Amino acid sequence: MIILAATPIGNLGDASRRLIEVLGNAEIVVAEDTRTTQRLLQALKIENRPRLIALHDHNEKHKAAELAELAEQHDIVVVSDAGMPAVSDPGYGLVAAAVERGVTVTAIPGPSAVLMALAISGLPTDRFTFEGFLPRKPGERRSVLTALASERRTMVFFESPSRLASSLADMGAVFGDARRIAVCRELTKLYEEVRRGTAAELVAWAEQGVKGEIVVVVEGAAPVTISAADALAQVQALVASGIRLKDACAEVAAATGLSSRDLYGAALAARSA
Repeated sequence: MIILAATPIGNLGDASRRLIEVLGNAEIVVAEDTRTTQRLLQALKIENRPRLIALHDHNEKHKAAELAELAEQHDIVVVSDAGMPAVSDPGYGLVAAAVERGVTVTAIPGPSAVLMALAISGLPTDRFTFEGFLPRKPGERRSVLTALASERRTMVFFESPSRLASSLADMGAVFGDARRIAVCRELTKLYEEVRRGTAAELVAWAEQGVKGEIVVVVEGAAPVTISAADALAQVQALVASGIRLKDACAEVAAATGLSSRDLYGAALAARSA
């Protein structure tokens, strides 16, 4: 069995009784950084000294199958340095390999920087998308943000302190400065802080220097106000450029909030008129 175990993201008091019990009885623990996990065991006063196996970005690809095979005979607890393994941390490859072999995969829920930042951001929480870390290179980062410009769900990103100001500036340039943004820093820790504002306001703050773990929550795009006739014209223009009618309808529907099915029907009706 594979047991994904969520660990504290800062405050040790968030370690659940179940996490402590499982680590206290674990025979094998797969860890993102074995040194960090050793310190966690000591901090939680866990006397058990399980076999520790490193699983990180550089070895997961060739290690996953071996560990999944091992999990057929032994329970393996998987931890990352903080939060839930496999969510922007090593673990997905192992889970995929385990599922392929029919190995049971379960999880011990716990702290989540993504959900905590979303909950305290003050932005809509009913629908959201987690985008992980933005690319380091400015051009690639702009491309990713451009692809998300019409995303209407609240977006959650991880970012490093050194790139925060430049990423916020790119968000302002691509999304416009009307979008509400919340920067959540050092969640659950002593210097926890949430800064809310527009991209320009937050860039001015971030340029002064920011430290710690960063989560950025960005308001989704507002629905585009457009008439059915104009939307149909957009569909027809896309089709004329070589895009399939079904794909054109889906693209315009995603950007406008109109029904893809209604656009498709209107386009067919226009063809036969």
